[in-house]
Amino acid sequence: TDDEHTVQHSLSQLCAVMVKHETPDRWPALLQLLSQSTKSSNPHDRQVGLLLLNKVMDSNPELFKPHYCQLLQLFSAVLQDHNNPTALYYCILTLTAITAYTGSEEMNQMRSIIPSLIVALKHLIKADQDQASEAMEVFNELMESEVSIILPHVADIVRFCLEVGSDTTLNDSLRVKALSCIAFLIKLKSKTVLKQKLLNPILQAIFPILTAAPPPGEQDPEDDEDDSGDGTDNDNPKHCAAQIIDTMALHMPPEKLFQQLMPLIQACLASDNPYQRKGGLLCLAVLAEGCADHIRTKMLSSVLQTVCQSLSDSNQVVRCAGLFALGQFSEHLQPEVSKYCAELMPLLLGYLSSLNQAKVGHVTKAFYALENFMENLGSDIEPYLPTLMDTMLSALNNTENLKIKELAVSAIGAIANAAKEMLVPYFPPVIESLKGFLTTTTEEMRPLQTQSLDTLSVLARTIGKDVFSPLAAECVQLGLNLTDTIDDPDLRRCTYSLYSAVSTVSPDCLTPHLTAITTVMLLALKSNEGITAHLEEDKTFVLLDDDDEDDKEEEKDVDDFLEDETETDVHDVAGFSVENAYIDEKEDACDALGEIAFNTGAAFQPFLESSFQQVYEMRDYPHEDVRRAAFGAIGQFCRAQHKVWKENPTEANHQALFKLLDMVLPCFVETVRTEHERQVVMGVLETMNNVIKSCREEAFKNPSHLKEISHVIRDVLKKKTVCQDGGGDEADDEDQQAEYDAMLQEFAGEGIPLLASSVPADSFAPFLNDLLPLIMSKAKSSCTVADRSFSVGTIGEILQALVSVSGGRGVAGRLSNRLLPVLVAGVKDSDPEVRNNSVFGLGCLAQAAGPIVVSDYPMMLSVFSNLLAKESDLRVIDNLCAALCRMILSNMGAVPLEQVVPALVARLPLKEDLEENKTVFSCLAMLYTHSPDLVQYTERYTGRDVQPAGRKCWQSSIFY
Repeated sequence: TDDEHTVQHSLSQLCAVMVKHETPDRWPALLQLLSQSTKSSNPHDRQVGLLLLNKVMDSNPELFKPHYCQLLQLFSAVLQDHNNPTALYYCILTLTAITAYTGSEEMNQMRSIIPSLIVALKHLIKADQDQASEAMEVFNELMESEVSIILPHVADIVRFCLEVGSDTTLNDSLRVKALSCIAFLIKLKSKTVLKQKLLNPILQAIFPILTAAPPPGEQDPEDDEDDSGDGTDNDNPKHCAAQIIDTMALHMPPEKLFQQLMPLIQACLASDNPYQRKGGLLCLAVLAEGCADHIRTKMLSSVLQTVCQSLSDSNQVVRCAGLFALGQFSEHLQPEVSKYCAELMPLLLGYLSSLNQAKVGHVTKAFYALENFMENLGSDIEPYLPTLMDTMLSALNNTENLKIKELAVSAIGAIANAAKEMLVPYFPPVIESLKGFLTTTTEEMRPLQTQSLDTLSVLARTIGKDVFSPLAAECVQLGLNLTDTIDDPDLRRCTYSLYSAVSTVSPDCLTPHLTAITTVMLLALKSNEGITAHLEEDKTFVLLDDDDEDDKEEEKDVDDFLEDETETDVHDVAGFSVENAYIDEKEDACDALGEIAFNTGAAFQPFLESSFQQVYEMRDYPHEDVRRAAFGAIGQFCRAQHKVWKENPTEANHQALFKLLDMVLPCFVETVRTEHERQVVMGVLETMNNVIKSCREEAFKNPSHLKEISHVIRDVLKKKTVCQDGGGDEADDEDQQAEYDAMLQEFAGEGIPLLASSVPADSFAPFLNDLLPLIMSKAKSSCTVADRSFSVGTIGEILQALVSVSGGRGVAGRLSNRLLPVLVAGVKDSDPEVRNNSVFGLGCLAQAAGPIVVSDYPMMLSVFSNLLAKESDLRVIDNLCAALCRMILSNMGAVPLEQVVPALVARLPLKEDLEENKTVFSCLAMLYTHSPDLVQYTERYTGRDVQPAGRKCWQSSIFY
């Protein structure tokens, strides 16, 4: 009976609590009971035994380690008991609980269980779909804890999950679990999926899910006319199918993926069925992030044309998907997509003006596309600014709908990001509108209020100091008043961003309030508010102090919230969810603390230690966005301490800096090696680069830092870190990798020139010898454009760094024979960016190696002369001028000035790469001093007046 089951459940939980405080070996009666009941010939006894086993194992899996081999034998037998679904259920849950703790001695046993596990799950699905859905978690646990166990069975697991995910007679949550399992497998082991030729079967199975029409009379959640666009109802099979393609894009080489995907997409787009067309557009949309380079370089024009046509499709569902795709392209395919401004902006503005404003869901998608597109336009937004601002201000003043007002306020932030000071004429009416929203106290106005705070922060950063500074103190006071009177994590998050933005404009305004500001942010980091625990019996109980039932739909799963917190006595909790708002608050608190610390400098010193300690603890937080933000803030604290020491060079400040760096740099290195999430690793590499850029030689006073950082860069370039598909255990064809892996390597590669510029060249030379072959291997003609560009660009920056460090000339000279052929080949490349970087590199080689490469000058000049005769790309021509100037500056006597100088001057002034003006003016100034006759001859020859440029340089101290 139900009552009996409840009693058994409660007794099992009591035993579980007792096992926490007593080892199983000291409670032989328990072990005896478990042994007898689980092996009993009575099915009911076996169920009870497995229930008890599940509870006590869940409570303390590690204590049972000595018994794992016996337990696995038991599981192997129970999984054959297909007529006892309850026993199967508890058996699989217990297997899930011990997976993370199994060692190498249990591996073979675990592997041999997988086929029986799949069959058992099929039987459990027939008996109880909810229990089966929970039991499916075993695959995620196996993949996360010990992926090698499932590798021999990957094809079987994929086939099983596709079967479940495609079965429309099953409930959505079970189908979602199965499809999510495939996405997770692709994320962890994309190379295995490709090697076992599973890509095509997966695509063939998920396309019908992606393109399925909803039941008659219903709509997909995202197409609901009154959908608020907040994406809360994403837990459906169609969303999961799109997520699988998104994951493929992020983790697979684009060439291999597109070869199999494009025929399916094209068939969808050509279909008469609107849901097929929608599916094709969704597919293109989710490819934009992971395959950005591939789409930009190979097919941008055609996919944009497809999306633009979809905006005038006869079916609303297709138009919506087109707007979503355009938003994704605008976000991820920059800067190339901005070149289509003249075609896209009128379409979007037309779409916005003709929309019936009652259909909020569609307005939301139009704004999404418009925002992403505008944000990156820069000065190209100018012709559209009057229309845009009229539309937005009119929406703020004349619309009753609060959601539309919120979208307009958000769009003003995006416009400000592009327009910057051009927005000044519109600043007074915008601020007037925002003021009314900022000080509201009503609940229904809250989303509009938080959005207004966000936009105010953007204005602080973009409109210019002179315009915004008068409002700075008022903004800080506004933030403090709001957090004092309203308890809302979203609102607090926005005030942190506002303080952070104000610190870039007027840091002094924050100084008197730093105690209050840091207190509220550190409390947000310490707080467990919003963390809700779910008991297995579907009874939600609140673990800590959040009792807001209305927010349940905002919750989102966070796996294994307590995975490292063994001191917490809540191991019988099946899972945790942390509300999005509280995660976002923690993320923004980290970001803001770091930026405020850096901008306020010495004023922040009293708060630095407590802030650092609290943020440092967040590096193990279960949510990746919070971890990434925490590492960013840790880097900012180092830079802040360095700045304080520079401004006040006391021994105490110096020691504080060393103490920080000795703690932080090894932590960065360790995280790059062991972190699972690539986004976090990219963030850590970027932060580490920023710390090195700021602290320079101070970062390497401890010599072990140079060695450790060089070695971890090498590991990333060799794909040997955990986040690079399991630590490089399946070496793949070097030229075929996911774009995101290439980006990860670029972040690592950017550290090499920074190391080269921070230490004497001879200290870095052994590490550079290790790293250079890995960089040079990416310059081969078979590599992608992005790889070739990265390779020669990094070589150029390393050589530029060697110019200014002691011993740099000798090291550059010794490298010249290896680097010269790579750079010369790059000058002849078909891609302008690769040519540009190669030309820059050759100029830097001449400058860094000095007299050692003089014998190569004739060959280099011949290469440049051939390029100059046919080059049309303005940036390449500018860099060619700069490279010639570097050769002249480095060794004027080795350059035939009578031929080179007129050719150089004929191409001045520089058109695009204006940073190189410094190099060009330095060269002209030197020529003017040393060869006035030549300069006069050049003026006659070219009809150009060089002297003013020469005089200007001569008088300007910046070049000397």
